Amino acid sequence: MKRPETKYAKSGNVRIAYQVTGEGPIDLVWAPGTVSHLDLAWERPETALNIERFSSFCRLIRFDKRGTGLSDRPAGASTLEERIDDIRAVMDDARSKQAAILGFSEGGSMACLFAATYPQRTRALILWGVQARWIRTDDYPWGITKEESDKQINELAENGVTIDYLTGWGAGIPKDTDTATLEWLFRYFHAGASPSSLVALEEMGSQIDIRGILPTIRVPTLVMNRTRDPVANLAAARDLATKIPGARFVEFPGDTHSMIGIAEKVAAEVEEFLTGVKTQAPHDRVLATILFVDIVDSTGRLSKMGDVRWRELLERHNDLVRKELHEFQGKEVKTTGDGFLATFDGPTRAIQCARSIRDSVREIGIEIRAGIHTGECELLDDDVGGIAVHTASRVASRAKANEVLVSNTVKDLVAGAGLGFEDAGTHTLKGVDGKWHLFRVL
Repeated sequence: MKRPETKYAKSGNVRIAYQVTGEGPIDLVWAPGTVSHLDLAWERPETALNIERFSSFCRLIRFDKRGTGLSDRPAGASTLEERIDDIRAVMDDARSKQAAILGFSEGGSMACLFAATYPQRTRALILWGVQARWIRTDDYPWGITKEESDKQINELAENGVTIDYLTGWGAGIPKDTDTATLEWLFRYFHAGASPSSLVALEEMGSQIDIRGILPTIRVPTLVMNRTRDPVANLAAARDLATKIPGARFVEFPGDTHSMIGIAEKVAAEVEEFLTGVKTQAPHDRVLATILFVDIVDSTGRLSKMGDVRWRELLERHNDLVRKELHEFQGKEVKTTGDGFLATFDGPTRAIQCARSIRDSVREIGIEIRAGIHTGECELLDDDVGGIAVHTASRVASRAKANEVLVSNTVKDLVAGAGLGFEDAGTHTLKGVDGKWHLFRVL
């Protein structure tokens, strides 16, 4: 197969490199792991054959994440929110209205978030070597400890890519890998990301936790993992599959993180899965980030100011809120008398918008409080409903003046965004099951 032309999709101010191969009836977007390089992938025969095999039954769209490979390299690691923006930008540029999304390793997080957020554009979700999180906790027994992760990242920062990184937690290749493959891998990782970028990518990866969104994925899903994968634990992958409604789990033999040696079998499994999947009908349930903003002590302000003056101040407040919603790509759902309900495609923009609203209305003498939660919403014509909306409302009710409170789900999804949080304790939210851990945005 002839090496394809590299094209660039514009995602905000960043250009995302992508290549398209194959002419099949199904579009398949490949979301890569930590590091990728579109051109160098063709130089390794096994990888080139794998690309060709997948391209035999679909239109394969491969891209380099921002900060890696042939894509633009802004400072720091990108957030999950920016990454799903990049998938959407690549699909738009490639004129793909709907595609299956294949998330490989660390790329599985963005693939899951995209599928949950844009089910109407996701034909199916396919995951290879993916865990819901990579750091072990009291309620998640798989992965390495936070201390082990910090030590490994420090060693990566000091020594760069090493044999231990490639055969261990980084790439998970067999320890008896031949010299030629090792040399290619060193070149691939060196070309794929600068040393500081690779460290930033690994640091972000250690913070990711997508457990909260897995039940909201409503597209056909195939989860695959190798029996003795040294990076993605088999039990963790199986647990992830059980959390996604209707997901199918397939186990392959092997002690490596890659598809080496079984690429043909994997491609055949994917082909069978996709060709048996019907195009999805429009969805009335999607993953969204919900923002509630309301004015503190509006009743008291009204009684002091009178109807006319209060109405004038409220109109100025509403104009400022709408300006910020437009700036951060939020969708106004409705006003709530003295507040707003809005939705966002991602939590980072919702947090940034809430902070900006707080600061802008403070200049006209108004104090607000805000609550943010990410969850599955029911689309109701021009409104939204569901427990996630109710939860966001209850989170907002716990906020104090000039405070932005978020749920633990939101905090887990904004890794790499450079946002600071302060523990606001565990709360019982009226009408919502369980205890909720809330965080104050700094």
